[in-house]
Amino acid sequence: MTDDTRTRGEPDRSRINLNQEHEVRYRTQALDVTEDELREAVRTAGSSTADVREYLRSR
Repeated sequence: MTDDTRTRGEPDRSRINLNQEHEVRYRTQALDVTEDELREAVRTAGSSTADVREYLRSR
């Protein structure tokens, strides 16, 4: 997701930014997890989308 919500460029899907409310909302829906689960996954696996997906699959 882009950091500037007014920008219509290609979103950065390779990283998860927990400081952007719209991105947290998008990621929780896309990954079918709660916000707490998403935050724990990022804290444990890092902000890489691929690493977070792998962490969530393995738990």
